Amino acid sequence: MTEGPLADLIVLDLTRALAGPHAGMMLGDMGARVIKIESPTGDDTRGWGPPFIGEEDERESTYFLSTNRNKESLVLDLKKPEDQEVLARLVARADVLMENFRVGVLDRLGFPVSRLHEINPGLVVLQITGFGHDGPEATRSGYDQIAQGEGGLMSITGTTQPTKVGVPIADLLAGMNGAFGVLAAIHERSTTGRGRVVRTSLLAGMIGVHAFQGTRWTVAGEVPGLAGDHHPAIAPYGMFATQTAPVQIACGSEGLWRALCGAFGWDPAEDRFATNVERVAHRDELIARIETLFADQPAEHWLALLSEAGVPSGKVRSLDDVYSWDQTLSQHLLLDVEHATQGKLKIPGSPIRFDDNPYSGGRATHAAPPTLGQHNESIREWLDS
Repeated sequence: MTEGPLADLIVLDLTRALAGPHAGMMLGDMGARVIKIESPTGDDTRGWGPPFIGEEDERESTYFLSTNRNKESLVLDLKKPEDQEVLARLVARADVLMENFRVGVLDRLGFPVSRLHEINPGLVVLQITGFGHDGPEATRSGYDQIAQGEGGLMSITGTTQPTKVGVPIADLLAGMNGAFGVLAAIHERSTTGRGRVVRTSLLAGMIGVHAFQGTRWTVAGEVPGLAGDHHPAIAPYGMFATQTAPVQIACGSEGLWRALCGAFGWDPAEDRFATNVERVAHRDELIARIETLFADQPAEHWLALLSEAGVPSGKVRSLDDVYSWDQTLSQHLLLDVEHATQGKLKIPGSPIRFDDNPYSGGRATHAAPPTLGQHNESIREWLDS
């Protein structure tokens, strides 16, 4: 493991699936030593597929590979006293312990927060749940798509019916919020000398990103509906069909509206479209007008015209296109890692860069996601040293 801004931190990652592992990976990307503690059968995501890579006896889930880079794997059966003792020794050395069990499970395993802080008063404990650690539905299991629905995100996503986001966004946001909370608690510890419990949930992550859609209800009393492919408060702002592929336009100011009209040969002061409020009120008519114009030429023609006019626009790329795009490559958003059984792999990297490191994350090099129990021996030797 190589240096980074969090290289002095030791993180015990008892989480599984996606929300907690994503938080641990974010800390690992910044240089923290992240010890992933797995049951004898491993993280659930090791079996999530297809797709898998490798031979049957050494196969790896691409799902697991997406969220466990820069970690070491230690297998412990926390129902066994001898493995509970190993965990207690790790807690004594750690800075952070992360868990996303259902409420009360860690207590029943013999590690309530009171004991964790008795062993290590400076320990920061991150607890990620589905719907919060208390309240009438605290004991519910947390699954991403259910949280997307319960948290309202699906009610504003889609065109003709509620639609989930194409990635497990509730899990990912819970992980991001958890990592942020951990760093705040670590900063506080530098003054107080004591750790604290950081709590977040999939539900909190969903509500935390409602943004202007939330205040449409809480302030204006308006219940948002399906947003579709167009912004509910700005026009034109959305996706438009062309002769070939769709083109997206973001006309976020009156100046941009005038630039778009100049490119299209339109009068920006025309009735029904002179202001953003009027354009939003007549959005369907404006969309139809733009798509009628766009039907005569391929996407590339309109993208070039809009770019020359200074109007923000873009295409809708497939993932293979994204990962071969020269701009993606210029940002070093892909990592080359050496996997213990699969050899060289190319995986998406951290979205964060620092000014003295051209590569993603805070480390000089990155480690591939571990095989199950890959570091059993080395971690136990470290504990005994």
